[in-house]
Amino acid sequence: MGNREQPPITHQRLCHTYSIAARDPLTGQLGVAVQSHYFCVGGVVTWAEAGVGVVATQAMVEPAYGPRGLELMSRGSSAPQTLHQLTEADEGRDLRQVAMVDGDGRAAAYTGALAIPEAGHIVGNGFCVQANMMLRKTVWGAMADAYRSTEGELVDRLLAALDAAEAEGGDIRGRQSAALLIVAAKSSGRLLSDKLFDLRVDDARQPLAELRRLVGLHRAYEELRMAQTALARGDFDAMTAAYEQAVLLGGDNPEMRFWQAVGLMRCGQIEQGLAILDKIVASDARWRELAMRLPEFMLPNREALFERIRSVG
Repeated sequence: MGNREQPPITHQRLCHTYSIAARDPLTGQLGVAVQSHYFCVGGVVTWAEAGVGVVATQAMVEPAYGPRGLELMSRGSSAPQTLHQLTEADEGRDLRQVAMVDGDGRAAAYTGALAIPEAGHIVGNGFCVQANMMLRKTVWGAMADAYRSTEGELVDRLLAALDAAEAEGGDIRGRQSAALLIVAAKSSGRLLSDKLFDLRVDDARQPLAELRRLVGLHRAYEELRMAQTALARGDFDAMTAAYEQAVLLGGDNPEMRFWQAVGLMRCGQIEQGLAILDKIVASDARWRELAMRLPEFMLPNREALFERIRSVG
């Protein structure tokens, strides 16, 4: 990167923002989360690869730090070594703000001398927080404190850090978009499976609130998957518990209840399943039509149930 001419500042992406990159010491999961007054911030700032590391590249951003940083870390370079190599080769480094955490939890961050105030970063044990163009210089300290003090899964700790930044005033321009990317501790060889969370809010009045809503919905669909897995192996109790948790997390989304109804009918709990389906269809008759279209392997004895399904709602 150092051998090519840097484009004029006016041609660079002005992705000023705050973010956190971290490795969970218990699970080994790697995550990066960000919020900014910039459209589709997740398409530029957040980069991650299971078992390798995470990168946040921002300010007058050079997106190449993402793939290049992951490539170097995948070859065994630590996050501090990788960041040093890339910034040294970047003639525009004074305009950048970049953070990296590798698969072993080694963290590094860089804030260029020309980053727009308030700007700064903190490198902690297995994480780093960074921010530029903030209303107050207390933002990144508040993020670090929130990450350290919050209990729970990595996703919860990352969200807490973002909320703490916003509580300190956040981006001086306000808020527009947010993103969250978490990958597994080790690669399975399947990129989609390795992404545990990959959520983006590209444009919203309250992007952090929307991001939290999406995290809850993501968890609902994960519980739905677990319920269907339990159904396949014949574990009725586990299926019931997972379906109920999916319904709880899914809020007013009828998808969870629909598949719970189908699951119950597959297990021979016809009356319970039809009772749930009746409530769903009362709000939207299309769910009844969907039930009529399910194949035999999804709804055994379907023809015998058709007349009863037609009467629900």
